[in-house]
Amino acid sequence: MTQADRTPALPPTRAEYCVIACAEAWRGAGEILASPMGLIPSVGARLARLTFAPDLLLTDGEAMVVRPDGTTEGWLPYRQHLALVTGGRRHVMMGASQIDRYGNQNISCVGDWAKPRRQLLGVRGAPVNTLNNPTSYWIPRHSRRVFVEKVDMVCGVGYDHAAGARFHRIPRVVSDLGVFDFATPDRAMRLASLHPGVTLDQVREATAFDLAVPDDVPPTREPTAAELRLIREVIDPANTRAREVGA
Repeated sequence: MTQADRTPALPPTRAEYCVIACAEAWRGAGEILASPMGLIPSVGARLARLTFAPDLLLTDGEAMVVRPDGTTEGWLPYRQHLALVTGGRRHVMMGASQIDRYGNQNISCVGDWAKPRRQLLGVRGAPVNTLNNPTSYWIPRHSRRVFVEKVDMVCGVGYDHAAGARFHRIPRVVSDLGVFDFATPDRAMRLASLHPGVTLDQVREATAFDLAVPDDVPPTREPTAAELRLIREVIDPANTRAREVGA
């Protein structure tokens, strides 16, 4: 048995299951621009590039295409970045202050937009992202404040508002409790997998709308020994992932 085949001494953490769930968003994506926003999505995208998605292009978020270690791989002029964004050749993983059953996302304000109770980031690029290229979401704290019946303002466009949008697609939503998709007849959110140690009742209690739940909910895929070594020793040796998901 080689060192690469040995099982790591410590079992996977919840954060590492979340990394795997985020990485899987880019499985089979081909040569597209991966734009992860947030720590765990970034670790996931780098893991995907190093393992099952070698054709991914990773960006520094500004003007460079980078390798998994962050060193420069190429220049990405803004005009080319826009061509990728508006032509469906980017898959971004964003955050959400609120998200509803059809995948509408809010990052702008809480309450009536004319007089909000709380001002957030603002709409930013969410409409362009969601209408013009696949958009997934990472939510580190699954709660009824985030998974709401109806978002206070639509920033990222969900399936009930996306008629005719050629490249609109929401492949998955990943939270600290599980993975969700929209593989239902009416494109309502469905529970796709549960992270180990999480129960269906926990997810339902933390969600303000009725989720579609299949008869048999699988567990989130376990990281392989090789993937765990990459996460722990190469990509994130400082264990910064535990700051977002400590379980």
